[in-house]
Amino acid sequence: MTARTSPPATSGSPTGSPATERALLTVIVLCFGGMSASLMQTLVIPIQGDLAGLLDTTPANASWVITATLLGAAVTMPVTGSLGDLFGKQRALVGSSVILLVGSVVCAFSDTLAPMLVGRALQGLAMGFIPVGISLVREVTPPHLTATGIASMSATLGVGGAIGLPLSAWVADEWGWHALFWVSAALAALMVLTTVTVIPHVHDANGGRFDVVGAVGLAAGLVAFLVGVSKANEWGWDSARTWGSMVAGMLVLAVWARFELSRDDPLCDLRVTARRPVLLTNLAAVAVGFGMMAQAVVVPQLLQLPESTGYGLGQTVLEAGLWMAPGGLMMLFFAPVSARLMRGAGAKVTLMIGAGVLGGGYLLASFLMDAPWQLLIASCVTSAGVGIGYAAMPTLIMDAVPIREAGSAVGINGLMRSIGTTTASAVMVAVLTGSTTTLGGVALPSETAFRTCFLVGAVAAFLGIAITALIPRAGDNAGLGPVRATAADAHD
Repeated sequence: MTARTSPPATSGSPTGSPATERALLTVIVLCFGGMSASLMQTLVIPIQGDLAGLLDTTPANASWVITATLLGAAVTMPVTGSLGDLFGKQRALVGSSVILLVGSVVCAFSDTLAPMLVGRALQGLAMGFIPVGISLVREVTPPHLTATGIASMSATLGVGGAIGLPLSAWVADEWGWHALFWVSAALAALMVLTTVTVIPHVHDANGGRFDVVGAVGLAAGLVAFLVGVSKANEWGWDSARTWGSMVAGMLVLAVWARFELSRDDPLCDLRVTARRPVLLTNLAAVAVGFGMMAQAVVVPQLLQLPESTGYGLGQTVLEAGLWMAPGGLMMLFFAPVSARLMRGAGAKVTLMIGAGVLGGGYLLASFLMDAPWQLLIASCVTSAGVGIGYAAMPTLIMDAVPIREAGSAVGINGLMRSIGTTTASAVMVAVLTGSTTTLGGVALPSETAFRTCFLVGAVAAFLGIAITALIPRAGDNAGLGPVRATAADAHD
């Protein structure tokens, strides 16, 4: 089946019409699912220091509980996007929701490392919900809602993670660590129910065969490379193990790319990905993703350092999460602002504005380190920049690719954001551990290290502006493509 080429039945629907209300409900359900999936990335951070004892393992092994989810999320985005293009986006969304439910239940029953890693990897795989949801928004909304819907759905990548910090700290304190996964299971069950009953099943399946070999090759290359990056601080940046993993991953990805170029029905059409608007947008995604993760790593540590250091702010895990939460909400609040910017100035200019606000927020943070409320202000500014930038990227991508490949292309963009966030985590930890001060016999990051991290985040954001400026003007429009399927006329 192919997407319909007729104009959407909702294109002339006034605000408040039944068609518009159905579209709005669809966007709300998609955003709820996206936030629930992205919440899994920070779900266990409040109990990270206790995981080794809780799972009867070593601290090094326990760190894989977080890494497994990040790896699963990176691998799944292009794969789930491709599945959505082949077999229908609503089916892919239901599948991602079910995977999250299964993974959450596995974790809820786990008391040892092995089943916990399986469950956490499955939770990471549910992140495929987000790129598929973004690409579906264009097909099921009237034009006046599309830009806002895409912006809101894109923002869930950051909102869920920000909300997850205080929520998981509170749940773990009140009901114990297993309750974290029962809460995520309940969210996943609601995702399954609402996705099945509310999300329209658009005739957008393009048919064809799923590239199993390509999916396995991509997964193997990404996992090897990202394991090397994420474990570099633990294994050592000069370790043969670190560089062996990264080089092996790059070699596998090189072979995978050659294989994909030889296929008529590849997992990812690399020729499309190599188009200048798509390539440059994806490179900008690495820079903006780096910027988003930098504050997620640095600000909580600065908030939680003891006041006796002279610059630490002495907050508990829950308090630090609460100070961070408004920043996550800023991403969502700026979704309609991003939509208006895209309609008026174009997606390219909007992405540049977002990266500029992000970089400005980091420069502000380097001067506002003396009180939690100061970091709150800086975090809100940086988060606003991320929200604006994340909203613009999918529109740039979808304007430059055929609609039949929208899910896969947005998935690749999500993958590039994940590479940025993983790299940022490794770089920030390296900076924080490279300049320390000793308190009570314990080495803690120095004030200079925190300020350096903020400046590195600013440089990454400004690099994103430079990359975006090179995107051809032909890709700079907020048009949403000539081919749209609609909820009103495309149900099964």
